Amino acid sequence: MSNDLDIFKIKTNNIAPQKGRILIAEPFLPGDYFNRSVILLVAHSNKGAVGFILNKKVDFPIQEVFPDFPEFDTQVYLGGPVSTDSIYFIHKLGDKLKGSIRVLDNLYWGGDFEELKRQITIGLLKPSDVRFFLGYSGWEAGQLEQEIKEDSWLVTDIDEEIVMRELNQASWVDFVKKAGDRYSVWENFPENPSLN
Repeated sequence: MSNDLDIFKIKTNNIAPQKGRILIAEPFLPGDYFNRSVILLVAHSNKGAVGFILNKKVDFPIQEVFPDFPEFDTQVYLGGPVSTDSIYFIHKLGDKLKGSIRVLDNLYWGGDFEELKRQITIGLLKPSDVRFFLGYSGWEAGQLEQEIKEDSWLVTDIDEEIVMRELNQASWVDFVKKAGDRYSVWENFPENPSLN
């Protein structure tokens, strides 16, 4: 039998993890956080990596975490298992927000949270300009690369406009489709094969 029949092996397409790329979880990656998750990497170096899960909403408003946050029609997403009592954000404000780190062309991570709240209060921001996350996903030096070698993650590029859209658990399938025909078989696997 050819190794090509092993549908669970991620055929390396020579795309390395780096800031501004996404990780797509393989179909059976366990855990509440990473099962069928899509993660935007906002930092990657030989010291480790940081990212945010894009497709797992929480079912409460940001004011539940920050009661003094201005009224703003936005979703909060579960960013990952690290520091889940803190809020993080990505945005399209560029250097208008002091302390921001550029991730992609017009996509930034973090910055002055008080200034962000001020801009929301005076109506300068639309909900599509910013996304909020509870916690983040983090990897120590070499850890992410090892998980990629173990076929846990498919690394691919992403259009920054998609990052700012309202995504949900079902969005994982859309990202798998965009990754190419090689992974199309993933789309139809049940989340828990033992229940089939």
